[in-house]
Amino acid sequence: MKKRGILSWVLEFAGRKRSYYGGSVILAILGVAASFAPYLLIADIVGRLLDGCRDPKYYLKQVILMAAFWIVRVVLHNLSTTLSHVATFQVLGGIRMELCEKLSKIPLGSVLDDHSGSYKNIMVERVDAMETTLAHIIPEFTANILLPILMFIYLLAIDWRVALANLISAAIGLVFAAVMMAKSQGEFEVTVQKTKHLNDTAVEYINGIEVIKAFGKTGSSYEKFVHAAREGADCFIDWMRRCIWWQAGTMSFMPATFLGVLPVGLLLVKGGELSPEHFITCVILSAGLITPLVVAFSYMDDILKMKTIFGEVTEILERREMERPGRLTEAPQGSEIRLQGVRFTYKDQEVLHGVDMTFRQGEVSAIVGPSGSGKSTIARLIDSLWDVDAGTVSYGGVDIRKLPLDYYMGRIAYVAQDNYLFDMTIMENIRMGKAGATDEEVIAAAKASGCHEFILGLENGYDTRVGGAGAHLSGGERQRICIARAMLKDAPVVILDEATAYTDPENEALVQESVAKLVRGRTLIVIAHRLSTVQTADRIFVIRDGNVDAVGTHEQLLSDSALYRNMWEAHSQARDEDKEAAYA
Repeated sequence: MKKRGILSWVLEFAGRKRSYYGGSVILAILGVAASFAPYLLIADIVGRLLDGCRDPKYYLKQVILMAAFWIVRVVLHNLSTTLSHVATFQVLGGIRMELCEKLSKIPLGSVLDDHSGSYKNIMVERVDAMETTLAHIIPEFTANILLPILMFIYLLAIDWRVALANLISAAIGLVFAAVMMAKSQGEFEVTVQKTKHLNDTAVEYINGIEVIKAFGKTGSSYEKFVHAAREGADCFIDWMRRCIWWQAGTMSFMPATFLGVLPVGLLLVKGGELSPEHFITCVILSAGLITPLVVAFSYMDDILKMKTIFGEVTEILERREMERPGRLTEAPQGSEIRLQGVRFTYKDQEVLHGVDMTFRQGEVSAIVGPSGSGKSTIARLIDSLWDVDAGTVSYGGVDIRKLPLDYYMGRIAYVAQDNYLFDMTIMENIRMGKAGATDEEVIAAAKASGCHEFILGLENGYDTRVGGAGAHLSGGERQRICIARAMLKDAPVVILDEATAYTDPENEALVQESVAKLVRGRTLIVIAHRLSTVQTADRIFVIRDGNVDAVGTHEQLLSDSALYRNMWEAHSQARDEDKEAAYA
């Protein structure tokens, strides 16, 4: 798919509030025009003075008019920026929502390839940086470039030679600007990369602070963060050093219109080719060109950044989405999940090689195997977090790619190994499983999943805030709340991916009991390292290196599968050692 240009995206974003931006540009143009009017009045005053006019009322009227135009200019400028900012912040809010929605529609692997700090940087800092383009460059740059052009045409009508003399300083300024732009080439991209690295390092340092302290790595880890912070600062300083003199030259020469106008105008007056009145008018109008040109060229730096700023945001918006229809055209029959010839590649390496599996409705199906064999990948494909490269995943006999994403996701309850809770109350976190659920329904789900008692033991019970990512709770407590959320969702298919990884033996029995309740009339898929948690499953799939190595019940696999038998023996030995350690 061909990538769109940055200007195309800018116009699309601005087009979402076309009337606001259109009104802002018109007001900005009128405002700049009002700021030019006093210069015309001054030129007229000078002309009258040269003619010997001594009427004080005339001069008082002109001064009042100048003041009025200045007030009009301030009012119009404020109205213009108000309109553009109201539109811009609504557009930026919409872009952030669009980014969040986009992340939910693209394959999970595409999201996981980038660090969470990078997404935070894009969705907060980069989107914020778009404010200058949308709120200022569109109205102000447009107005401050357009009206000097019109004024230049007016100067051409007075005397084309004086008008062209205005361009002498601009030509010199453009040479400085060209050198500055050449030296800036790629510099902003470097600062973006260094800033992203700093964000990623900061997030990694904060998230891993417990491990860092526990293993005495404070010095080396902090040094890594300090190094990233220093690089983040140095890249801006180096960029400034490269360009500061050229930027100063640009801003000094570009608006210095008198450099050309005064000598050329004086020569023409001396030669009798330009009247003193017209010369004074040209000088005053040239002075009026300075302010809008300074304002316009002050945005050059932001214009240079547009490609990178908008590029990072639009790169996410242009990512390939998982193809799903907008409406349901074929209704599934039951909730059986079937994988047929499924192949999947992650980071250029195929991790599943033609997998065939069937998870029957009303049964408990378990997936076991060594670490890295592809168990969680299968769960994520079933949950439609990724799309298969070949083969099909079907639900109720229908390829899940033919089902609307919202429809299918409403029929899957997925409890991952790395459970995530939002910084809300326990009640609100569980209620996310079913929007509009009553408190009684939430409490019933908590009781069924075995977490009601420990919740009541917390300071504020169900109104206890869990902290960022559930940091105020233990791993086992977070998992049980996530199971309660899944039970409340009441989905036909439930996937428990290492759902008991952090539970102690006592609470594991409660989780097992709640899992038994989940299976009634549903398709339950359990992924586990602890084989004891799935030995009563109706069917157990043994996965090895992305292939189905064996299928059967616990007893059948102990007899027929060497891999499963070895895994069971290792698990039993580890469990016995844990018991001995507990009694010691």
